[in-house]
Amino acid sequence: MPTAALPTKIEVQNLNVFYRAEKKAETQALKDVALEIRDREVLALIGPSGCGKSTFLRVLNRMNDTVPGARVEGRVLLEGEDVLAKGYDVVGLRRRVGMVFQRPQPFPKSIFDNVAFGVRAHGLTDKNEIVRRVESALGRAALWDEVKDRLEASALSLSGGQAQRLCIARALAVEPEVLLMDEPTSALDPIATARLEELIHELRADLTIVIVTHSMQQAARVSQRTGFFYMGNLIEVGPTKQMFTRPRENKTEDYISGRFG
Repeated sequence: MPTAALPTKIEVQNLNVFYRAEKKAETQALKDVALEIRDREVLALIGPSGCGKSTFLRVLNRMNDTVPGARVEGRVLLEGEDVLAKGYDVVGLRRRVGMVFQRPQPFPKSIFDNVAFGVRAHGLTDKNEIVRRVESALGRAALWDEVKDRLEASALSLSGGQAQRLCIARALAVEPEVLLMDEPTSALDPIATARLEELIHELRADLTIVIVTHSMQQAARVSQRTGFFYMGNLIEVGPTKQMFTRPRENKTEDYISGRFG
């Protein structure tokens, strides 16, 4: 199905984000961002360092709530409900909208307990269901065949690529609807990167994925649509092929052609 025909999963309206460091003036990280994210699409976000991409990603599941001095204005509608509204269930939000960070961060626990961690944290106690969730998540993360015989081994023994897929499995075990990925391959070698990109294609069948990447080649390979951020502004968003061949905005063309960034 063309992504234009897919229903909207998340709608961002007039999003502004401000930070205030101690004893310093408030700075604005995002400026009036408006964007629709569609169900079961991969949306790539590109732009120079410090332009607001990761800040935008963290707003979607309210990770900025943990940042001292952060202030958010606007609306983020997840299937019509404003997740920024006072009293919204943030724990429930993070179950529906999972996140994978730039560097894999396995816990100093067994492989099994790493994947089960989020499931248990959300209150699931049925042992059979936990086992099912762990095995299913490892399978979906393309890691099951590599670890099925050593689930009690330390997760710290995994390679970088395996550790990142373990973190993806940990996110998948709580059965999210949206997966946010903040430069998930920046610390990986080319072979591990290729495996992770294949995994993104497979996960799109069931999930909405938003990926921040500094690699325009990666954005072109994995996404159906791409958004370009610059100095806190969303300059444009459109079908990935169009963005890389016929961008509407001069700033986008300058960035893609390497004139800055």
